[in-house]
Amino acid sequence: MYELIGKEVEVNTTETLYRGVLVEIGENEVHLQSETGWVVVPLEKVVDIKELS
Repeated sequence: MYELIGKEVEVNTTETLYRGVLVEIGENEVHLQSETGWVVVPLEKVVDIKELS
């Protein structure tokens, strides 16, 4: 997953789908920069992260 840092990604969670630039993957959170601002997603809710083409 770390190879996706700096790329446009889609983060699928148990609740919703987020799109943005992957900035950081921490111990407990995934940080995205989206069009509307920063998004912090708890890692425990992440189902999948994939690069947008």
